[in-house]
Amino acid sequence: MNTPGFSNLLTQTVDKLSERESLKGLFHQHKDGNPLPSSKALEEIVELTRAIIFPGFFGKSSVSMRTMRYHIGVNIERLNKLLVDQILAGLCFAEQGQDDDPVFSGEHPAMQKAQQIAAQLIGRLPDIRHVLSTDVEAAYNGDPAADNLGEIISCYPVIKALTNYRIAHELMLLGVPLIPRILTEMAHSETGIDIHPGAQIGHHFTIDHGTGVVIGATCIIGNHVKLYQGVTLGAKSFPLDAKGNPIKGIPRHPILEDEVVIYANATILGRITIGRGSVIGANVWVTSDLKPRTKKYKKDKTDNIDLEFNNGTGI
Repeated sequence: MNTPGFSNLLTQTVDKLSERESLKGLFHQHKDGNPLPSSKALEEIVELTRAIIFPGFFGKSSVSMRTMRYHIGVNIERLNKLLVDQILAGLCFAEQGQDDDPVFSGEHPAMQKAQQIAAQLIGRLPDIRHVLSTDVEAAYNGDPAADNLGEIISCYPVIKALTNYRIAHELMLLGVPLIPRILTEMAHSETGIDIHPGAQIGHHFTIDHGTGVVIGATCIIGNHVKLYQGVTLGAKSFPLDAKGNPIKGIPRHPILEDEVVIYANATILGRITIGRGSVIGANVWVTSDLKPRTKKYKKDKTDNIDLEFNNGTGI
């Protein structure tokens, strides 16, 4: 049986945790009738998207060319419903307090907007599949340890991370709040690869091994670029406003031109440009522009022989 003193302590703790001041910036005011984002639904969206883009590798393994249209049709129908619900939840989250009407009605502008965005995203899936196919090709061609494309799709964390990223990036371009960031953070938790959905990444992109890679929000990455584990494409500094707070939305991350290779644990910081065909060695710190075809790496101090780089072949 609880003693009176213990009950008082519980009551006091509840009171303190419920104080308005202690909740400042840490509390989302939910409005009845408006949905909240669901991690379970977003996980299903990821599973469905992977199954649609890579049928037979994700989702039901019984799919064949004879049943392909049926399987994709069923998945698209389910995906559309989940997308509408979650996009709507993202819109509600961003616009809390601006409208007192619940949004479940199909006549509500937010619901109509969610339906339109979901349809637009689904319409882009063929293009997303195409660019992901180039990423699979890049991973296969860049790693002699890979026996076939199916191994890349099934096993390599970069493909899972890039699938989430490329869907999230399209949602961000379509103006969806919150949901894109959740999708890429889900991939971050699953693979150890942290790609902000705002980054711009070209085709034939790959990350060997993947763990610990960070790609910032304003990065621009060209075509045929390869990174290794632990690479950071980050910001060098954060310009502050008059109140001392970081200024949002300004370009602050690197630009990597086509055919750049960056080896393990290299750190590239600031709005600098790494020229086409450049190679950056492991553990190198870069904060200034590199001209095209530059090789920047440390010498092997053991035998004083320059490390040789083969422009992207897997280690």
